[in-house]
Amino acid sequence: MATSDDGGFHGPSIEEFFPEVIFFAGTPFEMNRIILIRFLAVLAIVLIFWIGTRRMKVVPGRFQSIVEMGLDFARVNIAEDLLGKKDGRRFLPLITTIFFMVLFMNITGIIPFLNIAGTSVIGVPLVLALVAWAAFIYAGIKKHPGAFFKNALFPPGVPKALYIIVTPIELVSTFVLRPVTLTLRLLMNMVVGHLLLVLFFSATQFFFFTASQTNFFYSLFGVGTLAFGFVFTLFEVLVAVLQAYVFALLTTVYIQLALAEEH
Repeated sequence: MATSDDGGFHGPSIEEFFPEVIFFAGTPFEMNRIILIRFLAVLAIVLIFWIGTRRMKVVPGRFQSIVEMGLDFARVNIAEDLLGKKDGRRFLPLITTIFFMVLFMNITGIIPFLNIAGTSVIGVPLVLALVAWAAFIYAGIKKHPGAFFKNALFPPGVPKALYIIVTPIELVSTFVLRPVTLTLRLLMNMVVGHLLLVLFFSATQFFFFTASQTNFFYSLFGVGTLAFGFVFTLFEVLVAVLQAYVFALLTTVYIQLALAEEH
């Protein structure tokens, strides 16, 4: 809320990300607003790709062309570009799923009546980061069954006396920090973006409908905050796409490192 009973301005708080339960309260299947938005994002993904691919044509229509463009972007610019055609096709379902899941859940942050990203609470970013981490481990063990962990923790060419320093660093950076940084990068971008949007638009509401009642010139501040809110909404669209790309790209890079010959 932009205003309270005392007529003062109150900006957004962290409570925005812990809304009240809407459905199935008191059960293991409790659903609040953010969980509902996640379900809607997944439903949107399923519907868009089902409609776009159920009747494929040699000469595609507009909708099929858009769907194919998105799929080709994930396939060519992310998977095959880093992993090659063979391994790219092998991990393509995972990379494509991560890219579009992050994208659709990010974009809900600027959709009217939803207004919060499904990735702005740690659950989804953490699960996707663990999936990416598991894919990295799987790819490494599959490619180098007996040497993956050994070469990751004890890099070849390093003097043995330095392993006491290098091995703990490699353990933390390779097997701990990667899922943590994937999670926090996505989460923090969506949290900060939501808070700024709420700040701009709640300030606009305050200046137009509360402060202007005492002094008309406050409405000029409302024009400014509205303009900033509009510009930052466009910026959030860019951030939503960029974060989806970065998450999918880093997942692919980790898999590429696991498949590298030095392992």
